[in-house]
Amino acid sequence: MKQIAIIGSTASGKTALALDIANKTNSIILSLDSLSVYKQIDIASAKPTVKERGGIVHFGINEVYPDENFDVIQFINCYKKAKEFAYLNKKNLIIVGGTGFYLKALVEGISLGVDTKQKLDISKEEAYEFLYNLDKQYMQKIASNDSYRIEKAYAIYKQTGKTPTEFFNENKKEPIAKNLKIFEITWPRDELKKRISLRTKQMINNGLIDEVIFLEKKYTRLPNCMSSIGIIETLEYLDGKLTKEQLEEKISINTAKLAKRQNTFNNSQFQENITSNIIQNLNSDIIKFF
Repeated sequence: MKQIAIIGSTASGKTALALDIANKTNSIILSLDSLSVYKQIDIASAKPTVKERGGIVHFGINEVYPDENFDVIQFINCYKKAKEFAYLNKKNLIIVGGTGFYLKALVEGISLGVDTKQKLDISKEEAYEFLYNLDKQYMQKIASNDSYRIEKAYAIYKQTGKTPTEFFNENKKEPIAKNLKIFEITWPRDELKKRISLRTKQMINNGLIDEVIFLEKKYTRLPNCMSSIGIIETLEYLDGKLTKEQLEEKISINTAKLAKRQNTFNNSQFQENITSNIIQNLNSDIIKFF
């Protein structure tokens, strides 16, 4: 059994490429997308339809309902199930999507034993200053507005009495997906913007507004996934704050900003074991690997 990851910014064509490669290499697919895990969020997540999947077994899609939680631990469990299924059925595994944080967890491993969902009992600014004075070595790597990592570092200290540096030195991470070959789709910025604009228009034409109306009626606006790009702007439209043209423009702009963040993250985290190329050449590169 061989396994690879295909990454790239949103609207880069990852899904179509993965489906094509899966058909050619007897592979199953694990979605690396934090929105596709939710049932009933189909258009906003741009997940492949049942018809597009064409019988290829998928993991990481439709795992939970929008009002249920899904985190990196659950994603890792999805990976383990997918890997076991591939092994038992003599298939290969393709991991594909844009949530680089999940892929980083697979490649580097995670430290267990701390409830990182524990909320701060002081302000983010106070927690950052407190931790910086306590453990400058670790905290100088974290931006002062990085809420997730500040909360995690504070939870470590509160629950273990150890600084983050001490904790991580004593709890070394072990890679979960060892020696994973990563392929990245790259696009010139202007071309990617055109692809994002086209996909946004297609999402709206395919019923995005009706989907969001349904989601709000059934789940309210409280679940975290209701703040996702595509959904949050549509809620503004439904509130009368945007015209339909402004809705399309705002989704495209916010998606382009997301794509930039994804590319920055991928380049900073996976540069050592990544093969980047335009989509046509990447297809042949991957086939050669298999």
